[in-house]
Amino acid sequence: MSDYLLEMQGIVKDFGGVRALDGIDIKVRAGECLGLCGENGAGKSTLMKVLSGVYPRGSWQGEILWQGQPLQSQSMRDTEAAGIIIIHQELMLVQQLSVAENIFMGHEITLPGGRMNYPAMYRRAAELMRELKMPDINVALPVMQYGGGHQQLVEIAKALNKQARLLILDEPSSSLTASEIAVLLDIIRDLKAKGVACVYISHKLDEVAAVCDTVAVIRDGKHIATTPMREMDVDQIITQMVGREITAMFPDQEHDIGEVMFEARNVTCYDADNPARKRVDDISFTLRRGEILGIAGLVGAGRTELVSALFGAYPGRSEGEIWLDGVKVRVDSCTPLNSIRMGLCMVPEDRKQHGIVPDLNVGQNITLTVLKDFSRRSRIDAEAELKTVQGEIARLQLKTASPFLPITSLSGGNQQKAVLAKMLLARPKVLILDEPTRGVDVGAKAEIYRLMADLARQGVAIIMVSSELAEVLGVSDRVLVIGEGKLRGNFINQDLSQETVLAAAIDQSPQSLASQRTGPPISQPAAAAGNLRESL
Repeated sequence: MSDYLLEMQGIVKDFGGVRALDGIDIKVRAGECLGLCGENGAGKSTLMKVLSGVYPRGSWQGEILWQGQPLQSQSMRDTEAAGIIIIHQELMLVQQLSVAENIFMGHEITLPGGRMNYPAMYRRAAELMRELKMPDINVALPVMQYGGGHQQLVEIAKALNKQARLLILDEPSSSLTASEIAVLLDIIRDLKAKGVACVYISHKLDEVAAVCDTVAVIRDGKHIATTPMREMDVDQIITQMVGREITAMFPDQEHDIGEVMFEARNVTCYDADNPARKRVDDISFTLRRGEILGIAGLVGAGRTELVSALFGAYPGRSEGEIWLDGVKVRVDSCTPLNSIRMGLCMVPEDRKQHGIVPDLNVGQNITLTVLKDFSRRSRIDAEAELKTVQGEIARLQLKTASPFLPITSLSGGNQQKAVLAKMLLARPKVLILDEPTRGVDVGAKAEIYRLMADLARQGVAIIMVSSELAEVLGVSDRVLVIGEGKLRGNFINQDLSQETVLAAAIDQSPQSLASQRTGPPISQPAAAAGNLRESL
């Protein structure tokens, strides 16, 4: 009998002559958590699709042993029957169905005659949510009533209900708050104690270090190393991932900040489903040429709603006005097309739903905003378009075997680069980036930060929304803090601490926030930081 629950040996996978996986070996014991790390496009998700049966046996080469025996899976149904469950980066929930119905989808409890046994499903679903430390969730309500963090835990409950013996988590914390991430990591520790094996895929290497026993790194489809976590640190993982040391994550480059070129006045957004509720409440601010303005706040604070309204993409009612280079525009009359033509461009938070057109290829997605530039009467100058696309692919180091591949064949991080390239081709005066590095590896993050600094030096004004405070403080010249739809802080980023920003987000003083914490005291912000809040 093998010591390992799972062994993948010499896995090779090709796509149209391009080798995505080139002889990958990984092993996982029962009760062990393996961190699987690599840059975007390294092959992590492809490897897990091989393991979970998305790519059936025969479409790849190599051997998978499950409890020492060959795994002959032809579909996900086969691997789930064995106890191998994958939770994809993009949630696979039906929003209109209840929490319980989502948990039991395909595995419903039925009464004689085939009718649903809802009481039994509700009881079991509630039990699972208590197990996941979420006892307050009403399992009879539609899953759309809950935020991204709760929905991620519903996905985990689905997996536990299928009697998972090996749980694969692909970027499970990308949409979670810090407190929700802490709950998730505790859940994984509990699962390990019960003998459940986990494969944890994440670009957040502090999470990998906190919960994983072993780290396997792959680069360009090749296995680089598998090392016990106790022998590694985050810097060593990064070096293995990218093949070089990243000496500075955030660029330390000066850029001149010029005159005010963008102003938002009294922007208010009403909830699309409950028009009596304000998601954004009378927010005003200015933005200068060459300035990087970070917007921080807790998930649900109204950050995305604010920038969506500025761009003309907010689905509910909104009001207020914006001024761009002296031109006044009412927020309720904005459309994305008009905004792009004015020079106001946006990379949205949800690239899958709002960023890419899945039916088009990589190149077609990149040139969508400037297609008129290649229009020759009734035809498109394909040669000129291809030359532009190839230039953007090289500039952003976008990993694709061909610009003619479907955009959906790229990794999430490379899809993000394609969306960014699309907006940069429109030559924006103001560029809004909503969670620009979500699901992006550390090497690509550093590239995006450098690109932002370069754009700022060229005079582009940038608004960046991010849930990562280190990121906001690392790249921003000034930071707006939003809480419960209101503007709670406008800070110059000079000796600005995470504690000050978080205290403003939850409407508390840094001192009272510190007093609620356990462990070593936090360092207090410089005395001047309290005077950096500006009047608008």
